[in-house]
Amino acid sequence: MTDAAGFAHLLIEDRDAVRVVTINRPDKLNALNFAVLTELKAAFAAIAADPAVRAVVLRGAGEKAFVAGADIAELAALSPIQARDFSRHGQQMMRGIEMLGKPVVAMIRGYALGGGMELAMCCHLRIAADNAKVGQPEINLGVLPGFGGTQRLIRLAGQGAALELCLLGAPIGAQRAYELGLLTRVVPAAELEETTFALAAQLAASAPQALRGILEAVLVGGECGIEAGLDYETQAFAVCTSTNDMREGTRAFLERRKPVFRGD
Repeated sequence: MTDAAGFAHLLIEDRDAVRVVTINRPDKLNALNFAVLTELKAAFAAIAADPAVRAVVLRGAGEKAFVAGADIAELAALSPIQARDFSRHGQQMMRGIEMLGKPVVAMIRGYALGGGMELAMCCHLRIAADNAKVGQPEINLGVLPGFGGTQRLIRLAGQGAALELCLLGAPIGAQRAYELGLLTRVVPAAELEETTFALAAQLAASAPQALRGILEAVLVGGECGIEAGLDYETQAFAVCTSTNDMREGTRAFLERRKPVFRGD
């Protein structure tokens, strides 16, 4: 079955200015294979090009998993050259999400393991049910994370946590992941969808250029020296002051009302 957007493994839905992307392989616990990676790359390219989309929720179908990992049957058949290409394909897709310029919220229910944890980490905010399990168990397959897990774990939780998760390969609970800085919020499972979509709606109502500036300044600043990061922040700040949204925001503050940002 193919989604109306033309995807075999994704469901696409718009809730006002929020695009909902659902990985739809519940029988495989939404495992990532080459086809799913390709569809995700195309889906987020379309989001980047659509000014009507201001925020994104990324989730997995079913109750058991956000994404339980890579598709092991496909992984087991890869040659070293194919494995290199698979890794690069996944890294490029996830880097595209990370640098989208629009906030992406991962809604994590059940397992987010291996490639699923890597996918969650490239999102900007991660909201998890209190019974979720996350981790990088690739060591148990005789490999290491190949979609950016080693690098984003360092940046989010530090070297010690990165080594613990990757070397030991044991999943951890949502509360422990929150304490390490890997999750933004942990909520009761029954409240996960309501919390996630309320947060996404809040983001979608914010000024798009300011959102983009914050995302890019934080991400660029985390990968360069402070002087270069400060310069990037200054440039992004200056760009925001040229927008009608900035004028609307300051006027609304002075008039003691809620701003209405139109994205221009």
